[in-house]
Amino acid sequence: MKNNPMNMMTAWMKVASSYNMMTLSAAEVIARRTMMMASGAMTGPEAMGMVMEKATIFATATERAAMAAASGANPARITSEALKPYSTKTRSNVRKLRR
Repeated sequence: MKNNPMNMMTAWMKVASSYNMMTLSAAEVIARRTMMMASGAMTGPEAMGMVMEKATIFATATERAAMAAASGANPARITSEALKPYSTKTRSNVRKLRR
C-alpha cells in the first residue's frame, strides 16, 4: 500500500498544488511591496523584515526537510515539509499587506 503509484501521484499533486498557491501569494507580496517601495510608503521595519525573513524561512525549511528525511519520509513528504514554512510566511505576508 505504501508504494502504491496512485498514493505517490496524489502526494506529488498535493505538493504541486501547495507550490502553486505559494507562488501566487509570493507574486502578490512582491507586487504590493514593490508598490510600497515605489510610493515611498515602505517603513524601515518592513524593509528589514523583508530581508531577514528569507534567512529565517530558509533555516526552518532546511530543518524540516532534514528531519523528514532522517525519519525515512518519502521524497514528496520531504518536499512538502520544506515547502510549508515558505507557504505559511507568504500567506501571512499577503494577509498583512492587504490591510
